[in-house]
Amino acid sequence: MSALLDDSNTQKSQATALFTSSRYSEAVGQYDKALASCPNYLDYEIAVLRSNIAACHLKLEDWKAAVEAATGALDSLARLEPPPPKTKEGESEGEEEGKPSHGDKNNDDSGSGDTVVEIKSEGADAEKEELAALARSDQRKEDIQRIRAKALMRRAKGRAEQGGWGNLQGAEEDYKQLAQIPRLPSRDLAIVRAALSTLPARINAAKEKEMGEMMGKLKELGNGILKPFGLSTDNFKMVKDPGTGGYSMNFEQGR
Repeated sequence: MSALLDDSNTQKSQATALFTSSRYSEAVGQYDKALASCPNYLDYEIAVLRSNIAACHLKLEDWKAAVEAATGALDSLARLEPPPPKTKEGESEGEEEGKPSHGDKNNDDSGSGDTVVEIKSEGADAEKEELAALARSDQRKEDIQRIRAKALMRRAKGRAEQGGWGNLQGAEEDYKQLAQIPRLPSRDLAIVRAALSTLPARINAAKEKEMGEMMGKLKELGNGILKPFGLSTDNFKMVKDPGTGGYSMNFEQGR
């Protein structure tokens, strides 16, 4: 397995060099080779590779492939550490937009909020090793959060560029999740806030368009069914209730 990982890392380095040289299609192929060599139980390494593949697809403006690759990265990370549960629309438990989480080391030197970590080992050497293990665990959590943020940024970008009601809603969800990540780079945070200010209008426009197209197809189907009876959908009028927002149908003879 070590040989496979070494081979994967070599392929990854070559892919990164290709990406840096703006040879994005070749980089995708090389990252795919790295992915094929990487042992399938190494979820973190797989997530990094898939996130990098998503970055290549964004450069190539292959939005659908970028979304798929970024989603694969996020799925791998979720197996290592599930994202915080959502308590209400766009918010993760224990966090508020624009404020650091309780685990933000910039405001809490302990890095663990109110939690006291119990050292169970006895002896100076054992205690030192356990503290080192805790440090490695904290570093891995930070690495997971960093790659998750990158993958979310890339998936959100791909969804927003693809357009359409469902994709735009998905992009908004990703950006809302990103807005709750503490210590997000200022450049990324600016992108997130700008997207969250413009997406609602785009979502509503896409919704109206798709609903109109759907109603047009339903009308065409209805006319085909009603024609043998000398009727058409023009005989039926949809009336919106301003109070509830619902619709009722009225029949009008002779139209």
